[in-house]
Amino acid sequence: MVTVTDSALGQLKELIGKSTGEADQSVGLRVFVQPGGCSGFSYGMGLDENPPRDDDEVDRFEGIPVYVDSFSAQYLDGAEIDYVDALMGGGFTINNPLATK
Repeated sequence: MVTVTDSALGQLKELIGKSTGEADQSVGLRVFVQPGGCSGFSYGMGLDENPPRDDDEVDRFEGIPVYVDSFSAQYLDGAEIDYVDALMGGGFTINNPLATK
């Protein structure tokens, strides 16, 4: 499954608090792989207020659920979600040791 850095976790808590007005533990992060991009796949992620799907793998990090569907799980095993704060703009990133390109 995936891991979440402390930096990414802090940003997630802040985003969830802004979107719901408080730290709503029913809101999770959905991480997925979709067709597209130079190597045939690209990453995606977003906040998800829905309950997990039947085929989701779910991990919790300080109460925040992270959902990965079964198709994406094979490509994201061992990946790390991080938040990079950069002068020219920061954001969430996925560091994946399985990626070849």
